[in-house]
Amino acid sequence: MTTTDEPAVTRSPRAAIKARNLRIDNWRRGPILTVLGITAWVAYATFRVFYQGDYWVADYHYLTPFYSPCVSDGCVPDSAHFGRFLPDHPLLPYAALSLPFLLAFRLTCYYYRKAYYRSFWLSPPACAVPDGHAKYTGETRFPLIGQNLHRYFFYLAVAISLINTYDAILAFRSPDGFGLGLGNLVLTANVVLLWCYTLGCHSCRHVMGGRLKHFSKHPVRYRLWTISSALNGRHMMWAWITLASLALTDFYVMAVAAGWITDLRFVG
Repeated sequence: MTTTDEPAVTRSPRAAIKARNLRIDNWRRGPILTVLGITAWVAYATFRVFYQGDYWVADYHYLTPFYSPCVSDGCVPDSAHFGRFLPDHPLLPYAALSLPFLLAFRLTCYYYRKAYYRSFWLSPPACAVPDGHAKYTGETRFPLIGQNLHRYFFYLAVAISLINTYDAILAFRSPDGFGLGLGNLVLTANVVLLWCYTLGCHSCRHVMGGRLKHFSKHPVRYRLWTISSALNGRHMMWAWITLASLALTDFYVMAVAAGWITDLRFVG
């Protein structure tokens, strides 16, 4: 019981200290490196997407993932595995059918949200560091409420990963039949890494094991859920590795297509 004689309890909103936080480690390093890494990748990807050249190696059927699927009228006919039906315009990427969905999938990814919220928006920049904004509304208002569409972008990302896999398989063709070169290894490794990132997505994990009351009655889904969960535990790693593998794969195809280097051939 309480009585009117008891003193009122007052609570200070914050400890009476002058410093904004008491962290003594270099907590700024993470956000700074994230800004530099993402900015560098976006700059390179933007240049390559609108460069519209050196994306296809006809001799070995190498197609960079930045241009897949190539559906513009400006695409080399042999590189357009699914037809050419978009107009050829300097401001319209050759892979305009897939790039917006891949960008949306990455932007709404749970890890990337954390990365750019902290590094670009300082919301908050690090644990135990005050938010850089006066108020916080979360993902309840436009445009951040659109982050909830991530589960739907996941299905589109799966479709695009299947297309990238198809491209990598076609690349094993050479003028003499089956062929194997360094480019094949690069394309295949990139596809494997993309699948590790995509299948480790939180939405994929929910698709595999969500809304089940008894895993024992669904052994296949339980197995798929455990695989997705294992990949999900390294989701940040896959997110960064795939950014690197995409850029490396694109640069290798560009270098071969431009004649800067010759593809190292093992077979064919």
